[in-house]
Parts: sequence; structure tokens; C-alpha cells
Amino acid sequence: MAKARTSFLCRNCGYDSPKWVGKCPSCDEWNTMAEEVVAATKARPAVRISDARPVPRNVAEIDQTLEQRLVSPDAEFNRTVGGGIVRGSVTLIGGEPGIGKSTLLLQMALHWQGLRVLYVSGEESEQQIRMRAERVGIRNSECIILTETSTTLLFKHFKQVQPDLIIIDSVQTVYSDLIESTPGSVSQIRECTGEFVRFAKETGTPIILVGHITKDGSIAGPKILEHMVDTVLQFEGDRHYLFRIVRAVKNRFGSTPELGIYEMRNDGLGAVSDPSRILAPDRGEPLSGVAVSAMLEGIRPMLIETQALVSSAVYGTPQRSATGFDLRRLNMLLAVLEKRCGFSLGSKDVFLNITGGMRVDDPAIDLGVICAILSSNADLPIPSGSCFVGEVGLSGEIRPVNRLEQRIDEATKMGMERIFIPDRTKVISKGIDLIPVGKVQEVFAHLFG
Repeated sequence: MAKARTSFLCRNCGYDSPKWVGKCPSCDEWNTMAEEVVAATKARPAVRISDARPVPRNVAEIDQTLEQRLVSPDAEFNRTVGGGIVRGSVTLIGGEPGIGKSTLLLQMALHWQGLRVLYVSGEESEQQIRMRAERVGIRNSECIILTETSTTLLFKHFKQVQPDLIIIDSVQTVYSDLIESTPGSVSQIRECTGEFVRFAKETGTPIILVGHITKDGSIAGPKILEHMVDTVLQFEGDRHYLFRIVRAVKNRFGSTPELGIYEMRNDGLGAVSDPSRILAPDRGEPLSGVAVSAMLEGIRPMLIETQALVSSAVYGTPQRSATGFDLRRLNMLLAVLEKRCGFSLGSKDVFLNITGGMRVDDPAIDLGVICAILSSNADLPIPSGSCFVGEVGLSGEIRPVNRLEQRIDEATKMGMERIFIPDRTKVISKGIDLIPVGKVQEVFAHLFG
């Protein structure tokens, strides 16, 4: 019997050390070394399906049939991965607990008619999966459920079922007999993922892995896990809101700026093809402190509503609060209004909210944030049909932004009457009034006189 030994593995990069060290020599991260039991020697089972070995080949002679994509019935998922799932690819999707990862993948497996999908679950029983399947609807009669966690048995089932797509929920629950450590450890995650990658590349069967995340939002396990797979998707959203976003962090077969937007419903996750109508609804009567901005999520333009509330500070120190917006950038914009534009906001509470539970990092909504703050401070509503695009600099100038024409097209499609844009850009009007502005004072004078 092989004698087991202990080793210290880095949770971030997977570096192996015979003794504990405070700082990983490989990735320079502190307090990431964890002790695990590793088998000394064991025979590796053959995962290879074909006996053919790779040989050097001319790039023009390589067959491209494996690069054909499987187009899923979910248009938002296809948009995120670049048009469909590539045969032989390995996709890793991560997100917070309860955000809807399992629901999204099971829904896709049950709605993908004509495709043999094997859904492997190591976290739920068959009865639990059937309850969720009844809720989202069963349309694919060839969806097969398997509750197993041993990779040795999984590969036997793979060979027997011969599925067109494999979903593993989750990679932290499966284990390999080659490693004597517990499932979810660094060595187990690395070994199991390596076996899945080899199987996918040699058989041309695409595999989707579900990954847990840590408290800081990164995918649990070694960082090498994200390097081993072909595509890494991040499932984001606030559980208290209805909207979810699937964002591509890494994609070897497409562009990473793509993302898909979903809405949580009673019958599962529904694709949101036109998010601007939900995130920036028409309220009818204008209200003070509300502004609509044209933002970009990845390369997808959409309109977002910004709400601001400015009131006199009851306590000695004014409060600054932002939901869905960077608080440090809000403080910077308030300093610009105080120093460069002459607005007295130092003794007032400022609360900012991005509607819909969205988290916005696009600097092009700076102008909309400032207009919402000024509107609430003066208690004057912004004229309905107004939209704002522009980054605000430290001197109070309105700076140009990228993809301005796409933002204008989205505002025009949503029925906006006018849009405020930076004055140092050249665009052609497309059925909407373009109002170029160079300073924050010009915007305030145009809106409130």
C-alpha cells in the first residue's frame, strides 16, 4: 500500500511545497498555503479514448470540423460565449450561492431539443433535480441525470451514454481516486479538471463546469483552474433583485466583452433582449433627482436610470452612500462640483442609487450622475426625454467616451428626445437632438436656466 504524505499547496496558483511558508514563492500571495494529504504513487488510469498520438502538422492541413459550434436555445448564452458552444471545449461558470447557476444550466439542458445532454450533479439528489425540472419545464426527452462524484465512474458513464454535452455541477464535489485529499481541495480540483479537459479534447465532447466562489468573489480553487479551461463565465447579480448577468471573463473562441442579461421568474431564468425598457422605464411625470444615462455593458449599449437624493445633513458629518456605483468616484464628482463648479454640497447628505440592482463601472454615466445630484439639490426635475453621456474630468470638463454612436442609437430606439454629449465629438443626428456640452455649468444652465 502506498504511503501517504502531506504537502502544502497554494490555493491561488497551486504551488506545491513540502513545508508551510507564509508567502507563496510562485505568486507572492500571503497565507494561501494549505496542508493536504497526497498519495505517494498510484497508477494513472487511461483516459485516452483514441490510440492516435498527436504529430506535427502544417497549420493549413488541420481539420476545423471540431470548431463547429452547438447553438443553444438560449440566445443570451450564445451571445456570451461567442455564438455557441465549441465542440471539445471546457467552460467554467462561477457565481454566488443561490444566484441561479444550476437553474440556468438545467434549464438549457431541458430546453435543448434533439441534443443528448448528461447533467451530472454532486450536490443534489435526483428528486431535487426533478422538482426544479418541473418548474422550468421539460422539453428535451434526451436529458439524462446522473448523481455521481467519482471521476473513475463518471468516465465509464460517459463512454456508455456518449452524450453530446456534459454538465458537471460542481467541480468542487467530484474527486479522483489518484488523490487522497478531500473533494474541493486544491489538488483534487486541479486533477479532476485536468481529466475533464483531456476527455473533452480527445472526444470532442463539450463540458460545462460549475464552480463555487470564495468570499472575495473569485472562483474557489487554484488560479490555474481558470487557465486550464477554454471559457470562464461569471454569473453576477443581487439576489434581492430580479436581474442576472452572465459575463465572459475569458473566452478562447470569442470576445470577452460580451454578456447576457436574464430575469429571474417563477418558471426559471428568462432572457432579457431589451434591458433598456426595464432599467430605464418611462415614468410619465418627471421627478427631481432622476436622470437617464446611456451606458455600455461589455459592447452592449443600454439605458440606465440614476436616482440621487441630496438633503441637509442632520448630523455633524455629511453622509455619502452609493448603491451600484463606486463610492470613491462619487466623492470625486462631488469634489468637482464643489471646487470647479461652485455648488455648495459639502454640508449635505448625498445618496445615489443605480436602479435594477446593476453595478455600473462605465465612466460615461458621470454626466448623468452629476445631473441627478444637481436636480435633487435644486429640487427641479430634469425634462422628460433627456439622456446623458459623458465622462467628467477633474477640472469640470466633459470628456469624450467610446462607442458614442451606439449609445445614441440606443437612446433613439428608446424614444429619447435629446441627448447631451461631449462637444469634442463628431456624430450625425439620427432622429434625436444632439446637445454638445463642454462644461458642467453648460449642462446646468441648459437644464435649469
